[in-house]
Amino acid sequence: MLTLRPAVALVGAAHVIPALAVTALTAAVAFAADVETRLIFVLMVAVFSGQLIVGWTNDLIDRDRDRQVGRTDKPLAAGHLSSRTVTVSVVITAVVCVVASLACGVAPGLVHLVLGVGSALTYNAILKSTVFSWVPYFVAFGSLPVVVTLTAEPSHLPPLWMVAVSGLLGVGAHLLNVVPDLGDDAATGIEGLPHLLGARRIPYVAAGLLVGATAIAVIANAHMPWLWAGLGAVVVIALATMRAPGRTPFYGAIVIAAVDVTMLVLIAR
Repeated sequence: MLTLRPAVALVGAAHVIPALAVTALTAAVAFAADVETRLIFVLMVAVFSGQLIVGWTNDLIDRDRDRQVGRTDKPLAAGHLSSRTVTVSVVITAVVCVVASLACGVAPGLVHLVLGVGSALTYNAILKSTVFSWVPYFVAFGSLPVVVTLTAEPSHLPPLWMVAVSGLLGVGAHLLNVVPDLGDDAATGIEGLPHLLGARRIPYVAAGLLVGATAIAVIANAHMPWLWAGLGAVVVIALATMRAPGRTPFYGAIVIAAVDVTMLVLIAR
């Protein structure tokens, strides 16, 4: 059994706040799609376990780079957690993820495992250091509405606008999440899209993506003029958070995603 310290360190290495946010937003979309309650729970287990795998493997792969720049906030790099503990946790959680994903149905399960978790792992292992670092985020987040829709009705796919909105939100979150780490990444040779854009451009590009994603949802549902209020709220949130220090812009992106999901729930109703 894990002692308290390794357990806390394991949670710290899992990037748990984004994991919980993605899981909660997916559950809200599933609710809007009238997925039965039992399957919503199974879907949440699948998504959350997938997010844990992605977070842990990210820190495993980056362990030496994190040590090089003295990342004391990273449990693996700081020596508070062993690689073996994380590896065992990844293997156990991977079994849970596969079982829960396929319990939602073969089609949605494969989409989640290949396009969702698989794309994220490709980012961790390969694309993080390239100009294509945004692609796994677009694919992984864009696949979530597909997973939910296939879980609700195996013969249906979501509208393209919904996939585009989700994918663009993912790319915007990717850009903002990297901002606090740009200096450390530069010191260890990471040169993804955020690094090419630079800290000054990222807030503007990310704001454009997040507001643009919301605008797509509004335009695609032009018969519901009240959605413009949601777009206005997103613009205000973007203006208030995108230029803030630290990880505030990233959390602003999560709030914007929550606004978009709320709009989706209301559209579906």
